[in-house]
Amino acid sequence: MVIKVFLASSSGSTAIKKKQQDVVGFLEALKVDYTQLDIACNEENRMWMRQNVPTEKKPTNGIPLPPQIFNEESYCGDYDTFFEAKEDNLVYTFLGLPPPPGSKEAADKEHIVENGTHAEETNAEENPDDSTEVPVEERNGDAHGEEEQEACEEEEGEGGEEEEEVADDEAMEGETAGDEEPAEEEEAEEAEEETDEVTEDTEARAAEEEQEEADDDREEEELRQLEEEEEGEVQEEEEEDVEETQEEEAE
Repeated sequence: MVIKVFLASSSGSTAIKKKQQDVVGFLEALKVDYTQLDIACNEENRMWMRQNVPTEKKPTNGIPLPPQIFNEESYCGDYDTFFEAKEDNLVYTFLGLPPPPGSKEAADKEHIVENGTHAEETNAEENPDDSTEVPVEERNGDAHGEEEQEACEEEEGEGGEEEEEVADDEAMEGETAGDEEPAEEEEAEEAEEETDEVTEDTEARAAEEEQEEADDDREEEELRQLEEEEEGEVQEEEEEDVEETQEEEAE
């Protein structure tokens, strides 16, 4: 399996250059075999990359920016998803490669497998086979006789309990009347706190949306500059070809 990293060698964007260097440098540090494919000087590479990035992974303008990472024909992700995998020590999983023995990622996977197996064994020990049925009489014992006795005791105590309940209700009414005003004040304070929290959340979301819009605008501007540079290079090459042709004709 060959890891393919699509790059733009002549990008005028500093941000894109830094992202490309981060990806390539980390792959080299891990000694992962990979191939760099330039989309700035090779139109076939550019078209292949754009066609094989999944639609749901493309930006709003439909044009994915480098670097884009593939495992053979399978799409792995862009710089952001690569960075997340790097932070979570899941780069090999991100690339679709088995982690080498002794790596932290391999150790984490072994730990997960061992914990899962241990949990299953523990559950099996704590929950032995309940298929052996116990006779109803043995399970219940003298439950029926005890129920009859409890019913008689409950009937005897009902009269006294009713009187106690009436007294308790009267006492509760008096306490409730005194607690109504503080309770209303507490509810008003809680409502104000909830309103403040909602306002803070709304402001935070608005700030995040503004930042995301600014990032999108910046990436679009970088892409536009990249395309303009490429168009200028193509135009210069065409002009050079025309000049050479004219010189040959003049000779």
